Order: sequence, then structure tokens, then C-alpha cells
Amino acid sequence: MISNLAFVHPEAKIGKDVEIGPFVFIDKNVEIGDGTRIDANATICEFTKMGRDCHVFPSAVIGAVPQDLKFRGEESWVIIGDRNVMRECCTIHRGTASKEKTVVGNDNLIMAYCHIAHDCILHDHIIMSNAVQLAGEVEVDDFAIIGGGSLIHQFSHIGGHVMIQGGTKVNKDVPPYVIAAHDPIAFCGINSVGLNRRGFSLERIHIIQDVYRQLYNGGLNVTQAVAQIEATMEQTPDRDMILGFIRNSPRGIIRG
Repeated sequence: MISNLAFVHPEAKIGKDVEIGPFVFIDKNVEIGDGTRIDANATICEFTKMGRDCHVFPSAVIGAVPQDLKFRGEESWVIIGDRNVMRECCTIHRGTASKEKTVVGNDNLIMAYCHIAHDCILHDHIIMSNAVQLAGEVEVDDFAIIGGGSLIHQFSHIGGHVMIQGGTKVNKDVPPYVIAAHDPIAFCGINSVGLNRRGFSLERIHIIQDVYRQLYNGGLNVTQAVAQIEATMEQTPDRDMILGFIRNSPRGIIRG
């Protein structure tokens, strides 16, 4: 299952039923989980751990040192979970002393030419379309979809179940369940189609709509709107997730 034209460092830990194509380079201090496939010309650098049943397409580079001038060669990692797909020429860089690791969760699709910079944290079931560029220390929550060619500013936080239009420049935090687009980036409604596909009831969707209606259309600033939502709307997990995201957003959320 390992091409005789590949280089696999003798100290690398390779799981069962792993396929490694020609001209692949796998360095020391690398772990590859069972059932993973690594196609021709891919590079897996030192300090990378990859889970089960992943697929790395040709010319992807996983675990290269970060493009951060503060990096001094400290030990840091790329940690990748299970069932991730990393398409052609995507790049995922190691962490720095800030977090010491870049993390990609489970069941994510990272399309061709995407970049995930140092210390990013990606959760589960995320789709990054072609050529999305994540700067350092970005966090992306579950089920987010980021349209092709989008540019994500460092330290930004993208909430769960978000849909970001292709080509968008993200320089503020994007709260959960919304569609974001335009230049400058703005709230464009909730991602009702995505929520419906993921089994959200109409009642849950209407609650989410009510939260954002008060937040963006109530004529109040964000702080006032959050206080009003908390005082007037029944407590639900979705309401609390949105309010918690906003309160924990040092960059501030996108405009309405």
C-alpha cells in the first residue's frame, strides 16, 4: 500500500491499510491513522498527527512551519481528526508558541488551494470552498460553509451553521446561523436552508430569526439589543449560543 517511489521516515507511525502514493514525503514525528490515503506528491511534515480515513490529495502540504515572524522553531503541531478530505495544493501550517497547535476536527472538506494558518481551530463538518484563506488563530465552528476565495482576518471567529458568500473579506466575527456577504461584510439573514437540511425544526428556526430581528432591526446598539433579547425572549439553547458568541467576541460581530 506504500509506493516504492515514496519517502516515509522510519520513525513515522503509519496505521493499518494506509495508502501512500508515489513521490509522497512523510517526515519523522508524523502519525497517520488507519485507512488514510495520501496521494502523489503530497508532503506531510514533522509534528503532524492525522486520524483515520482521511484523504490527502496531490501536492497538499500538511504541517509546514508557520509563516509567522515570531516563530522561533519551537515544537508545535498540526492535529487532524478523522474522515477529513484535503484537496489539491491545500496547506495547513503548524502552531506557534501562542497555542502550540493547529487543529482540524472531524468530517471536514478542505477544497483545493485553501490555506489554514498557524494556531487555527476548525471544529467538525466544515466546508471550505476553493482558495479560502484563513489567517492565524482563526476559529471556525461546526457546519460552517465558507465560499470560495474568501479571506478571513486573523483572530476572527466564524460561528456554527454559517454560510459565507464566496469572495467575502471577513474582518469581524460572524455569529452562528447566519448568511454573511457583501463588501464590507454584513448580515444577510439566517441560513434557514442549511438549518432545515440539518433537521432544525421550524420552531427553532423562528426563534433564531426573532433573535436576529431584534439584534439587527430593533434600532438598538449591540449591547442594548443583547440585554433586550435576554430580558424579553424565552431562554433556549440557540438563543444562549448566539448571545454567548456575541459576549465573547473581542473583535465585534458583523454589521447588519
